[in-house]
Amino acid sequence: MNLIRGLFALLSFLFATSSLSAQYLYKDEIIFNPAFTQEIEKIGSELYEKTGISLRLLMIKKLPEGLNIVEYQNEILKEFQTPTILLTFSETDSKVDILANDTSLYGYFDKKQILSPVSSPVQAFVMALFYNNGFDSFKEIASSYGGTIIPLLAQKAKPEEILGKYSGSMFNGYADIAEQIAKSKEIVLANAVGDANQKSIFVVKVLFYGLIFYALYLIVKRKIYLKKAKSEKL
Repeated sequence: MNLIRGLFALLSFLFATSSLSAQYLYKDEIIFNPAFTQEIEKIGSELYEKTGISLRLLMIKKLPEGLNIVEYQNEILKEFQTPTILLTFSETDSKVDILANDTSLYGYFDKKQILSPVSSPVQAFVMALFYNNGFDSFKEIASSYGGTIIPLLAQKAKPEEILGKYSGSMFNGYADIAEQIAKSKEIVLANAVGDANQKSIFVVKVLFYGLIFYALYLIVKRKIYLKKAKSEKL
């Protein structure tokens, strides 16, 4: 009898754990990391309790045959009646998207910023200098930055670092969406990533792009020197 009770308790525990993990990390075919699941669940459950908005993360290996990522998300959204936002990543297809089942939800977060391939204003400014087709184009490119997912996904990684890159980038994006919703709703998330982490990321970006500007400065300086030396020989 004790064995049966113990087995029943174990099955109940496993069922409860499985149900919990399927709440906000709604599909995970890639990471399978309990710590990652727990962090997503903390943010997702608190956000829902305080706002009534379900923010769900889907990480799949490949999109179903014949469906693009928007069509796939629309199929998933049919399963939910409550206000729901899906953040979806397909590994094989190299696709990331955010879709909501109510257009009013887009007013609580900046989808364009979150999915921007550019992380910092410095990088956006440099890209605008090289790729603009006029002043309007320059302003558009220079103002498109702040991406919290794609810049990290685009980085090269060793095979053993791939899962860390995926989990880090998707967690960044998930937390970014949640915190923007919380700010729009004028609430505070106890499980938010927080300003300290954002400031650390900012410092790293400043150092990184500072090195890029210094390298560009040295290249320009070298070209001027060579041009000057060539003219003096003439």
